[in-house]
Amino acid sequence: MTTASAPSTRSRRNRRAEILEAAARLFAARGFHGVSIEDIGAAVGVSGPALYRHFDGKDALLSEMLLDVSSRLRESAVAVATSSPGPRETLDALLNVQITFAIEQPALITVHDRELGNVPEPQRRQIRRLQRLYVEEWVTVLAELHPSCPAARLRAATHAVFGLLNSTPHSAGELPGHEMRPLLHAMARAAIEAAVKAY
Repeated sequence: MTTASAPSTRSRRNRRAEILEAAARLFAARGFHGVSIEDIGAAVGVSGPALYRHFDGKDALLSEMLLDVSSRLRESAVAVATSSPGPRETLDALLNVQITFAIEQPALITVHDRELGNVPEPQRRQIRRLQRLYVEEWVTVLAELHPSCPAARLRAATHAVFGLLNSTPHSAGELPGHEMRPLLHAMARAAIEAAVKAY
């Protein structure tokens, strides 16, 4: 019984991921209100009503999309923080996590920036909480590297670095990924050093 149900569960999970990915592209291109359930269904080869087997509606789909990415980023940050040998290596690993996200998921960045206000309030609070926890992983590492720098300045610097790295929806196509990665890494490093230089 368990063996037979595993492929079905995996298939359902993959289908949900496919739907979320298609919805992210559509929301980024047309906006949340410019996309219907039927549009999302058509993008994954099913009827619109068939999506209700996976999500309660467009609001639920948007909520899960942003909750999922916020959770994955936070989990990745915790993983690198607990496995890296020291704060300098942890910072490099955190930069790589954010850069990979920025390069590979520009649609999600656009959707988050434009559509978070369309997420129902309870889920929006969860998303904000996960994002705060993610930021604090960075601040903790930066505080180890720059103990004299005030936490508020480190937090502001972290948000500024996110803004720099998450500009990829505007620069998409300018450079291939293998060139963008070191460029973003160097610029983020320089931004952090500038922020803490006075301390």
